[in-house]
Amino acid sequence: MSPIRYILRYALPYKGHIALNMLFNVLYAIFNALSLVTLMPMLEVLFGEQKFPTEKPAWDSELSMQDWAFDSFRYMAGQYAQGDNQKALTFVIAAILITFFLKNLFNYGALFFITFMRHGVVKDLQNDVYAKIISFSARFHSENKKGDTLARITSDVKEVQNSFLSVLEMLIREPITIVSALIFMFAISAKLTLFVLIFIPIAGWLISIVGKTLKSRSERVQRELGEVLSFVEESLSGIPIIQIFTAEHAFRKKFSIITKRLFSFSNNLAHRQNLASPISEFLGIAVIGVVLYIGGNLVLVEQSLSGAAFITYMLLAYGVLTPAKSMSKAMYSVRKGNAAAQRIMEYLYHESEIQSPKKAQKLPEFTDHISLNDVTFKYEDVDVIQGLSLTIPKGTSLALVGSSGSGKTTLANLVARFYDPLEGSITIDGVAINKVDLNQLRSMFGYVTQDAVLFHDSVKNNLLTARPEASDEELQKALEIANAASFVAELPHGIETVIGDSGNKLSGGQKQRLAIARAVLKDPPVMILDEATSALDTESEKLVQDALHNMMQNRTSLIIAHRLSTIKSVDEIVVLDKGKIVERGNHESLMAQNGMYKKLIELQSFE
Repeated sequence: MSPIRYILRYALPYKGHIALNMLFNVLYAIFNALSLVTLMPMLEVLFGEQKFPTEKPAWDSELSMQDWAFDSFRYMAGQYAQGDNQKALTFVIAAILITFFLKNLFNYGALFFITFMRHGVVKDLQNDVYAKIISFSARFHSENKKGDTLARITSDVKEVQNSFLSVLEMLIREPITIVSALIFMFAISAKLTLFVLIFIPIAGWLISIVGKTLKSRSERVQRELGEVLSFVEESLSGIPIIQIFTAEHAFRKKFSIITKRLFSFSNNLAHRQNLASPISEFLGIAVIGVVLYIGGNLVLVEQSLSGAAFITYMLLAYGVLTPAKSMSKAMYSVRKGNAAAQRIMEYLYHESEIQSPKKAQKLPEFTDHISLNDVTFKYEDVDVIQGLSLTIPKGTSLALVGSSGSGKTTLANLVARFYDPLEGSITIDGVAINKVDLNQLRSMFGYVTQDAVLFHDSVKNNLLTARPEASDEELQKALEIANAASFVAELPHGIETVIGDSGNKLSGGQKQRLAIARAVLKDPPVMILDEATSALDTESEKLVQDALHNMMQNRTSLIIAHRLSTIKSVDEIVVLDKGKIVERGNHESLMAQNGMYKKLIELQSFE
């Protein structure tokens, strides 16, 4: 499907507004032409070319419709003037003012209703793109830059609004305006009008030649804009590192290289776009020049056309050329918007590899165990998990330990189905997790990561992310279990305090305890703890460790551990190395084996 057809689908819910826009545009076009045509009687009065009829014109076979209309207007002006040219002029000027007022009134009405459609389509597009983005798998987000994603939901959608949606309104209005003007132009002079009709398509073809390369150039500009946003986003996230290593100059240099590329591509695109105006202007003047020559002959030589009629015709001709030029410029916008729409469509058509099956099985109650059966997983060409089998009985706490890159976090992500294994299966009570509804599956899990993910919102709303219907009593209980109730009570507005971007108004330990409270509020049967205390100081770690202990009561827990002192009391410890299980058992038995686990303990200087 072409991008413009795809975008037009988003306009369908606003068909009522579009219909009203079309109605007002028709009225605008009619009164736009009438506002020019009513000038002709005034010019006739000024030039003394026409006597006002004293008898009301009768419409018969000898009188064309347009002549009858013009004579009727002259008759009304004559009746009002009663031979006084000043009164006749006043009547004609009043008619002109009325038609211009109605023309602009209908113009406002058309713009009023099209605004709902334009902004509505942008809103719906952004909602759909956002819904897609948050449904994409972890693999997708790891392989794509955040800045490029931000560009698609912001600048690309804005470009679609500025190009397609503006053009859509233009494609409704301008043709109606042209047709209305042409009707009156034919009434004045069919010969001149035929020439205009022949020349306009030729002019449009010449202009279209220049615009053929706009799509590829615009696509490159949008891509480079995504690079700018990506670099800015990364820089904002890493400002402390940039400053502590005095790397400001290096980052400024990198950024200037990116913006220089954007500058170059934007200039190339703008130069092409800027050709539209002078080319269309010159072609328009060429048309006017030839019309002046032919029309001047009709007035001065053949005398088949009055001076007043010719001046009115020229105004109408300009009224045709102006929207025709606008439509030719619009083709440039369409080509530019085409690239932005294509980028949006890439996301909207993209299907995440992690989805619920069409015929999902019912998720079991989880009464027995979670099993990983000969699971293999790779990141690109790097083996991360190799033929691993593991059973996690319900109600037990199992810790995964190992050096960095051994596959600990990947294993937890596979269980929560952020990724699917390349080989093997993961089952809950014998049912494969890729056979059940994804939302149902993830409702089983709570997740606490090393870097607590909090949002720029109140403490309460951060907690309600886990369970929106939770009561105030349940919120308070979750905070108490997470050892967070006391510090939350001391915040300026208590649980309603806004905690800043990523919770930066809180300490590391406070953020982690809020993340634990959020997981507790969800009350899931399985808890995944991904190095939840590794980034904390000793005092904060003690508070968080107590909170984790409270949370894991009567739950199945999968713990990814960096500080091995925190997992001595778990039911089972699994030691991973290069994606394989090399040791397993409890703390005492693993220490007795004098293997990799003991070496890891010794490296951390634990007694």
